[in-house]
Amino acid sequence: MSCGEALISRDINGTVRRACPSCSFVHWGSYSTGVGALVIREDKILLVRRAQEPGRGRWTNPGGFIEQHELIHETICREVLEETGIEAAVHSVVAVRDQPRDIHNLYIAFAMEYRGGEPVPDGIEVDGAGFFSLGEMEKMNVAPFTRWLVDVALNGKGEGLLPDEKPVVPLEGYGLFRV
Repeated sequence: MSCGEALISRDINGTVRRACPSCSFVHWGSYSTGVGALVIREDKILLVRRAQEPGRGRWTNPGGFIEQHELIHETICREVLEETGIEAAVHSVVAVRDQPRDIHNLYIAFAMEYRGGEPVPDGIEVDGAGFFSLGEMEKMNVAPFTRWLVDVALNGKGEGLLPDEKPVVPLEGYGLFRV
């Protein structure tokens, strides 16, 4: 990956990893970071129906994967707007899911403040969008993880991690959250 030599499997600090026999390059693994929005308006949660696999036909909260050079809190605002036409702003980080697998996935759920708009599906990633009550969700094909997130959104005990708008040390380009 760095010098062009073929990688081999070797022990790196007690874990077998792909590494270069000629230079110091080590492949530390493959990772992805997803984000999800929990937008509440009048005691109803914003959900979308997935038009693509995985989960086609299931109702989930809006979200997606972060882009390489995009701050996480900017990603979730963009994803909500793209998928639903809803403008929302980050309030706090309220849940994290860790899913170790071939591509280790970390998922960060944000409580978001509804700012405006009416739900309109993008017609590509999602073919349905709306604000739904718990009663309405009982009759819908809501993904199990989304049901858990809805419980977090409606029954969470704390404020979550809040954006640090004025850190003691300015760190340009960082997305900072604190208790």
